[in-house]
Amino acid sequence: MGAALRRIQLGSALSAFGLGFTVPYLYVYVAQVRDLGAGTAGVVLAVFAMAALAVLPFTGRAIDRRGPLPVLIVAAATAAVGACALGVSGGVTSTVLSAAVLGAGTAVMQPALATMLVWCSSAATRTRAFAMQFFLQNLGLGIGGLVGGQLVDVGRPSSFTLLFLIEAAMFLVLGVVAATVRMPRAASLAEAVPADGSESKAGLRVLLSHRAMVQLCVLGFVIFFACYGQFESGLAAYGTEAAGIDPSTLGIALAANTAVIVVAQFVVLRLVERRRRSRVIAWVGLIWAFAWIVAGYAGLGHGSQTMATAAMISTYALFGLGEAMLSPTVAPLVADLAPEAMVGQYNSAFALVKQLALAVGPAVGGPMGAALPGPYIVTFVLFSLGITVLALKLGRRLTPVQDKPSLATVPSRVVAVSLPESGSVASPTGVR
Repeated sequence: MGAALRRIQLGSALSAFGLGFTVPYLYVYVAQVRDLGAGTAGVVLAVFAMAALAVLPFTGRAIDRRGPLPVLIVAAATAAVGACALGVSGGVTSTVLSAAVLGAGTAVMQPALATMLVWCSSAATRTRAFAMQFFLQNLGLGIGGLVGGQLVDVGRPSSFTLLFLIEAAMFLVLGVVAATVRMPRAASLAEAVPADGSESKAGLRVLLSHRAMVQLCVLGFVIFFACYGQFESGLAAYGTEAAGIDPSTLGIALAANTAVIVVAQFVVLRLVERRRRSRVIAWVGLIWAFAWIVAGYAGLGHGSQTMATAAMISTYALFGLGEAMLSPTVAPLVADLAPEAMVGQYNSAFALVKQLALAVGPAVGGPMGAALPGPYIVTFVLFSLGITVLALKLGRRLTPVQDKPSLATVPSRVVAVSLPESGSVASPTGVR
């Protein structure tokens, strides 16, 4: 990695480290520590998703017009303000408003960081850049959660205030580190505002007319709905209600998920980076379908409590394996599909799809996991198989290089001193 890319990865990891301090404990903080009740805690969690849905439609155009760096700095500062305010909020109104500010800031950071990775990488290095980001973010979240768990005390609200202040400090560190990055001049800035003052050929209409990107967004919605949207809602409710596992086991299961990602990421990367992206995503659907079947055994198999607990932990671990396979495929594919002047808008659109799935997933999965365990498992086995079908259909719309970046011609390191006047040389083809 170049110096710019290393700094971006460092800032991204530190911000994830800060998020890890508060994300696992937000519900407990609002409902019990501030004594605002479960209803308010649910509203606060919903506000995070709603704030993201409110700001992301405008984020992409701002990134493409101004560049990702200033957008990231503003987002990091906004998130820091929201974290500080949430750490000292004691009333319902102030808590909800603080959560909205924090949710908006963290939502904007995602496409800004993704666009910075695109600008600082090439088609040959992009897969590993996004895999490294996913690895570092999960490592940061895991370490932050472990350290935060040693600091919190439900009987001392000040201990939670400390967590939010640490989170705010990490966002500010992200902003400072990002400010030191010397970004390359990207074509998107030059093309976003034409010299003659006319409107650029970029926007939602262009994106919606791009059939491959629309199919990728549909696929992304199913991916996030069937996995991430169930972790802390439907799958947790199913595990405690149908499988009868102890709530503390959910923490172990999430730790197993993170451990698989951290351990397997670069082993998986070696296996998938020279294979077709659509086929890799299709395999993820099959792995997750098997994970849901294992979860079905935990709650519906009438086995011992020990076997049910082991099955639930295995389910989360299998999800982690699929996530490790997705990180070097889906995000780089969004970047490779984007026109030069619309990288920010494509990243923001995909982040918006993700937030929609994360908002709908818990609303659907939570009640089903608790009250309808059988239909719940069948539904998400089918959704996982749907990932496989959609991925294979998407593969037919991708160019060979988009589906398998290793096919791109690698430019020679040899500098031509002279060429025969009568000869013609074909320039190597490649993708951004």
